[in-house]
Amino acid sequence: MDVNGNFSEKLVTDVERLVELYEASHLRIHGEEILDEAYEFTSNELKSIATKLSPSFLEEQVKYSLSQPYQQGLPRLEARRFISIYEQHPNHNQTILTLAKLDFNFLQKLHRREVGNICKWWKELDVSTKLPYARDRVVECYNWILAIYFEPQYCQARNILTKQIALLSIIDDTYDAYGTIDELTLFTQAFKRWDINCLDDIPEYMKLIYVHVFKFFEEEERELAKHGNAHCIKYFIKEFQRTLQGYMTEAEWLNNNYKPTIAEYIETSLTSTAYRLLIAVSYIGMGDMATEDIFKWVMSGPKCVRAASMICRNMDDIVSTEFEQKREHVLPLYDCYMREYNISKAEAFRELQKNVRDAWKDINEECLKPTKVPMPFIMRALNISRFVDVMYKDEDCYTHAEGKMKKCIETLLVNPVSI
Repeated sequence: MDVNGNFSEKLVTDVERLVELYEASHLRIHGEEILDEAYEFTSNELKSIATKLSPSFLEEQVKYSLSQPYQQGLPRLEARRFISIYEQHPNHNQTILTLAKLDFNFLQKLHRREVGNICKWWKELDVSTKLPYARDRVVECYNWILAIYFEPQYCQARNILTKQIALLSIIDDTYDAYGTIDELTLFTQAFKRWDINCLDDIPEYMKLIYVHVFKFFEEEERELAKHGNAHCIKYFIKEFQRTLQGYMTEAEWLNNNYKPTIAEYIETSLTSTAYRLLIAVSYIGMGDMATEDIFKWVMSGPKCVRAASMICRNMDDIVSTEFEQKREHVLPLYDCYMREYNISKAEAFRELQKNVRDAWKDINEECLKPTKVPMPFIMRALNISRFVDVMYKDEDCYTHAEGKMKKCIETLLVNPVSI
């Protein structure tokens, strides 16, 4: 900064330093006004510069950083992208480059085997035939979980968590797009009772879901028992029931044409994102580190978990509005802002975008050392937020999987890096 406290004009002529400052500004926390100013300054300058740069390594870096800051990007996708960019750098180290390529391809082969085994499990469920209303997205689910942890030691964790999110996707579609309010009431009550003997109380198509959920939680309990943590299953069941109650509340709002307040919407929708449940389940495969205190911590709704849910909810509402309203869905959050504050749709969208920025600041704060819990646990909340930032930036890429989601899957699971 210059003597007047403004960002130096010399920065404008040093594009690499400008990009570095722009990337650093995404690590800001609440109250860091200088980094807020740095974000605005570098964003405006780089947008202007990007139109003037000739095709080059630097031009590609500027445009990509503007569209996807590193802090909010997917680690594996960022690694694959940077291999291609680094290869173009005139001073690259060939040994390091080759090692990075070998590492990427080695992990890709492991991930392919994992997703192949999960697809076999999914085919046995025969979802497309027995539950044709549900989105058939098991590979996309695995891609989601691959964002949370890609390291080879978390193979079993990815298997468990992918199955969890795939089952939740079916349940979400049941509440959102298929079940009647009476059927959903019975379904929710059955899971509250948590008794396999209550199958007679629910419709036939729901019995299939109920049975598979029970089998899944039995698998989780066995996995926890290996580490002496079988007693933690009670936390998962409670959080699963809480998530379904969130789905049920939204279904009741829609059925009754009820328009919630902002506060009501946020509290319920943070539950219905299922992010607290998914983050908690992600800890199962993390070995002895995942003590009962860790599970109690995540179930208490800590700041980083709540922030991850906020990012998911707000970004989903921003990009899914038109699609959701076509199939009848509870009114989105921006509508609550419009009604409660008497503002325009554009102003409401800006409020949602501000919510996302504030949530990222919360996550950045939680990542500062010393952390309340070991950093590997906070990383799960960080990484699941990164997935949403990448896949929900322009549209709901989980529902509409032919675009960015498909390209991501091809990059991470299909196409190896050329050595």
